[in-house]
Amino acid sequence: MSNMTQNLREIMKVMFKVPGFDRVLEKVTLVSAAPGKLICEMKVEEQHTNKFGTLHGGMTATLVDSISTIALMCTERGAPGVSVDMNITYMSPARIGEEIVITAHILKQGKTLAFASVDLTNKTTGKLIAQGRHTKHLGS
Repeated sequence: MSNMTQNLREIMKVMFKVPGFDRVLEKVTLVSAAPGKLICEMKVEEQHTNKFGTLHGGMTATLVDSISTIALMCTERGAPGVSVDMNITYMSPARIGEEIVITAHILKQGKTLAFASVDLTNKTTGKLIAQGRHTKHLGS
């Protein structure tokens, strides 16, 4: 396991185990990290679902936001930035008990903006659950 992966695991433990909204991410496990790319996994549990027992759209959006932000922190600049725009396309449900894989890629990082793409897939079938795009302002 790389130093980057191990360091990020420790950071994520602190980030996701505090009081407040980010607690919903405490079940996310970091699989691997490389500059500009992050792969995580999570088992869908009742706390992550809507009334139909499938992954809640807001949880999906939170995964896109948070995992792409951590991927951005894995770049040379290392700045998390501030969200400017986020778009999520929902393609198939993820049910309670299913394992999902969250893969974030930093597509481009400029002086003031960064662009990320995040895919959520079913770990068993490989089926695409959702795809997100996230734009962040990095400051001047």
